Amino acid sequence: MDNQMMKKMTNTIRFLAADMVQNANSGHPGAPMGLADVAVVLSKHLKHNPKNPKWINRDRLVFSGGHATGLIYSLLHLWGYDISLDDLKQFRQLGSKTPGHPEYGHTPGVEITTGPLGQGVANAVGFAMASKYCANLVNSETAKIIDHNVYCLCGDGDLQEGISYEACSIAGHLKLDNLIMIYDSNNITIEGDTSLAWSEDVKLRFEAQGWEVLEVDGHDYTKIDEAIEKAKKADKPVLIIADTVIAKGACEMEGDHNSHGAPLGEDLIARAKKEAGFDPDKKFYIPDDVLVRFRCAVEEGELAEKEWNHLLKQAPYIEQNEALERLLNPDFDAIEWPEFEAGSEVATRDSNGKILNAIAKAIPGFLGGSADLAPSNKTELKGMGDFPKGKNIHFGIREHAMAAITNGIAAYGPLLPFSATFFVFSDYLKPSARIAALSGLQHFFVWTHDSIGVGEDGPTHQPIEHLSQFRALPGFYTFRPADATENVACWKAALKLKAPSAFVCSRQKLKVLKGEDDIAFGSAEKGGYLIKKRENATITLIATGSEVMLALQAGCHLEEQGIMANVVSVPCYELFVEQGAEYIDAVIDPNTKVLAIEAAAGNEWYRFADDVLCMNSFGASGKAGDLFEHFGFTIPNVVERVKALLG
Repeated sequence: MDNQMMKKMTNTIRFLAADMVQNANSGHPGAPMGLADVAVVLSKHLKHNPKNPKWINRDRLVFSGGHATGLIYSLLHLWGYDISLDDLKQFRQLGSKTPGHPEYGHTPGVEITTGPLGQGVANAVGFAMASKYCANLVNSETAKIIDHNVYCLCGDGDLQEGISYEACSIAGHLKLDNLIMIYDSNNITIEGDTSLAWSEDVKLRFEAQGWEVLEVDGHDYTKIDEAIEKAKKADKPVLIIADTVIAKGACEMEGDHNSHGAPLGEDLIARAKKEAGFDPDKKFYIPDDVLVRFRCAVEEGELAEKEWNHLLKQAPYIEQNEALERLLNPDFDAIEWPEFEAGSEVATRDSNGKILNAIAKAIPGFLGGSADLAPSNKTELKGMGDFPKGKNIHFGIREHAMAAITNGIAAYGPLLPFSATFFVFSDYLKPSARIAALSGLQHFFVWTHDSIGVGEDGPTHQPIEHLSQFRALPGFYTFRPADATENVACWKAALKLKAPSAFVCSRQKLKVLKGEDDIAFGSAEKGGYLIKKRENATITLIATGSEVMLALQAGCHLEEQGIMANVVSVPCYELFVEQGAEYIDAVIDPNTKVLAIEAAAGNEWYRFADDVLCMNSFGASGKAGDLFEHFGFTIPNVVERVKALLG
């Protein structure tokens, strides 16, 4: 294509984006207009099939600056994804395919949900890592089934966020040569020039992290093309610094920080169109020759996927294709679940470690790692090697990037990843957990050291409000198992959920309950169940995790005093709530008073309980047993609370 045609394609994108924002009377025109030249050149390099957005060997394109949806949706429409011109006209309207920021699973062609700055950078690292792992699993020296690239478009704001430092550091360490990040360097943030708060040398920063760095004029088609070609041949991740002008082509608004997040105005857009040789009266206009050029992506993509599918049937690809099929179609029946002796004492972090290993042995796509806490989290997959050739990922002390990277791995396609840290450090990764929930990503969070039972490390390491926080998160399932056997049941339930799950596990040992004659051990699939039923009960004790044993013991003491108590275990509050009133009433007898017991903030239990024995302060430093006694988690205190409740 000559420069004149590319300029026409670029201006088409610019004015589509400007019209979308103007029509919605909200949005961000600046970044799409500034990045349009880069987008046109990148279109030549992308390997993708708009008619099959899930083709596994497609290039992945992540828009870390999720506010640039005017660019994203324009490209998806022009390339031939299932995004119509009417969809562009419905930009930011309720129920449309084109929401204000890109949402995974909502808009065809959107690879990952972005918007919170920096997340997309880490997601792209996750995609690149997933690709490397899959390639090592299914490729051979002579048969490359997985051989695509990952591209990420990011901006100044993305690189100022701390998560990008974490993510790019690990990408450089792992030498992810399939990762190309294009940095829209326009030196503008909402408040003005980036020099207000930022003066670092980005080139030196990335070189120090092990990246190759190229710098180009972001409006020079030839230079952009040459840089991408060079990046595709590199032996490490590449950052292309594209020096651009925000709102390029927007007359006097070029380079103005006010163009970032507000409509440009009908008059200015009309003048800009006229200067570019477009009809100022036409809105959402796509010249026929421009559409033909962009829509080549459909034919080229279908051909590329067809050729790829044909290769899979030929020697020497057949064996690799079989490995790919095993990856794409995991056999969950092959998992040999561990069993635990009734009456033995096992910390749920320990039983969780055995469960992780059992799943990993049976499921090729199950992998993960910890934020430098594998020995404490018990997450080492024994004898299964280190990433990228093995299943153990060493994330280093990078909780936020770890979770966002794992989101990328989960969104990649056939993989089932987990990430791990102490429960209290879930604070560091909460934004990524929220994106996992919003996106419906099957990301397994392993969080150990679940309560004041952490003991001597004290209140900085003892989670209090955390269970309530994650139970309040829509689309997120928080499991806190009572013992090793219930832990297995929780994992069986979580594997069936197309959503993120967290396993909140104890540091201290807990008695294995299954097998005792007086315990009707149930399933975790419905989130909660009667673990002990007594005739003529007047009180129901609800508990989770380590407090289930306390509830059972207190129930026995109450029975000795003539008070009949049912005991309910609720390993997953969210699943339990989803069951509806009929099931909940069958578990929590509405004719009984209810006391909930949990060594956490516990406010959500008032939904079911008349009283809640919970934490009303931070913890303290001391032996776990002493702490539980100090904060009232004892049999005598439970008995007294019940008596007070019953009057």
